[in-house]
Amino acid sequence: MEINIKLIEGKMDIIERNIKFLEQYKDFEIKEFEKSYKDIQAVKYSLLEIIESCMDIANHIISVRGYRRPETYSEIFQILGEEKVLSPELSENMQNMAKFRNLLVHRYGEIENRKVLEIVKKNLKEVKEFEKEIEKNILK
Repeated sequence: MEINIKLIEGKMDIIERNIKFLEQYKDFEIKEFEKSYKDIQAVKYSLLEIIESCMDIANHIISVRGYRRPETYSEIFQILGEEKVLSPELSENMQNMAKFRNLLVHRYGEIENRKVLEIVKKNLKEVKEFEKEIEKNILK
């Protein structure tokens, strides 16, 4: 089986669309952000779509390349680090994003809005770096 470039490009389109949407929140202060439940929910869902799309890309690569099977969502990115698809630092950062995804899905009531906004302000660059490394190491 070969890498499905259309699948990866489709997932990257979802990532890009959501990053573009989230850019509008980068300059928000926490008080402004917390005023709108709609904004909070939209940001959480966009982050979820971004992380899920990254995991879909990573899982596809793992499957096609025959890498070991991950036992957790965060291990997906650990494997890509072990296989030199991602740099060690990016692998670790993406593992943390996968753990945040688990909070969004399973413990959503425990997530502080401050943490959500912090991820928008500081961690989207890691997702962009993920895309670059996938393009360089997989789509080249």
